[in-house]
Amino acid sequence: MIKRCLVQLLFTLSILLSFSSLAEEEGEDKLAYFTLEPDLTTNFYTKGKELGYIQVRIDIMVANSADLSIIELHQPLIRDAVIELLGKQSGDTITSLAGREDLRKTLVDKLNAILLPETGRTVIADLLFTKYLYQ
Repeated sequence: MIKRCLVQLLFTLSILLSFSSLAEEEGEDKLAYFTLEPDLTTNFYTKGKELGYIQVRIDIMVANSADLSIIELHQPLIRDAVIELLGKQSGDTITSLAGREDLRKTLVDKLNAILLPETGRTVIADLLFTKYLYQ
């Protein structure tokens, strides 16, 4: 009787250990962030003859931590696309909260479209402005 209970206990423990190892393997796809450094600074259009400027620090969120090396490799391409898009914005878009959110979503879509031919898949899950200064 004791032998039978021990065998069942060992069998149950081995099943639990195999499930925990499967959970660890599936858990490897963890979110990760890449910070574009140094901060990006560019001009934008304002009303009248004056130019405004915007300075941002951007954190790029990837769905898999292995994709951080892809973001680092293509950092010059990403920086160029962000500066180009920011420079084309109006003062109203830059200064309003709704415009800022639209800009963030547009950047995610544009950066994924730019990286798709290079990587063959969508890499960027989201994008955060961790610094957003304008004048």
